[in-house]
Amino acid sequence: MIGCRAKCLFPIVSMILILSASGIMADEVNEAIKVPSIDGAYVTVYRPAGDRFPGPNTTQLKAGQFYEDWVPNDHAIVKGPDKRWHAIGITHPRTSPEYVHDGEFQSFHAVAPVGSLREVMRDGAWKDRPKILPPSERPGEILSNHAPFIVKHDNQFRMLYGPSPLRWATSIDLNRWTPQGPLADEQSGGRDPNLLEWKGVWYLVYCADDRVDARTSLDLREWSAPRTILTMPKAIAPESPTLVRFNDTFYLFVCGWNGIWDRQSIQGAYQHETYVYQSDDPLDFGRRTAVTQLKSHAPEVFQDEAGDWFISSVEWPQRGMSIAPLVWR
Repeated sequence: MIGCRAKCLFPIVSMILILSASGIMADEVNEAIKVPSIDGAYVTVYRPAGDRFPGPNTTQLKAGQFYEDWVPNDHAIVKGPDKRWHAIGITHPRTSPEYVHDGEFQSFHAVAPVGSLREVMRDGAWKDRPKILPPSERPGEILSNHAPFIVKHDNQFRMLYGPSPLRWATSIDLNRWTPQGPLADEQSGGRDPNLLEWKGVWYLVYCADDRVDARTSLDLREWSAPRTILTMPKAIAPESPTLVRFNDTFYLFVCGWNGIWDRQSIQGAYQHETYVYQSDDPLDFGRRTAVTQLKSHAPEVFQDEAGDWFISSVEWPQRGMSIAPLVWR
């Protein structure tokens, strides 16, 4: 790990107690806390190709009809057994703004050429494969298929997706998926799941109305009751939370939606303000002030083969999915 948190713990605690008594926020003075920032320009690695909509029919979309313009949204990025990077996420044909989320029934599947992440961070280098888990492959489920997150566990990939009830599916190659039913007893409000494993415990974080909730598990099957770990500022709805461990502490990245949109431009529906919170307890980010804000919509925050950090963004700054390096200072 990087930094001096272990050596500096007692001096920092003493300083925090003094400053807290003076009314100064502790997270404003703890110099051991690293702050993430985007290091350079985004590269738009994926632009969706045209495809047929699998259905069923919606207000604006017809099953079986070819649509040239598709819109990606919340997604997962993972290195596959084929030595390629894969991105899997929400998609639907572009509609008029008043039906901006119409037909989000399946996931896009974009695949990079063989190579390291830095080698494949080229404009338009990631290409479409067949859509994943349309309604016909998920009998008995609700139509919506949103915001997947993928981990590898017990020699298979596990994908969590929403909205409520949060569900999961398994795969050995990232191409063919088998639905496994509801993840837990979350029946309302749960969306945009994300997982972090730390010291044998799995932390599941997800959005629920105006807050971020969490559950824990030792086996990805039995889950604790939900608890709220972050309440967003007034009038800001959370989206796409990502929990990461860095420098002996935890960071929660949360995209925010303020509800302000003229319903004229599609980009107005995909706001790109991401708030970053820090805590030593992954189950308590309280009502802390964000340590920084980053420009990204529905970000994934992840590491490459060399352990370097990256952040992704969809529909900003360009149509499609973009990736940029992330550094900690």
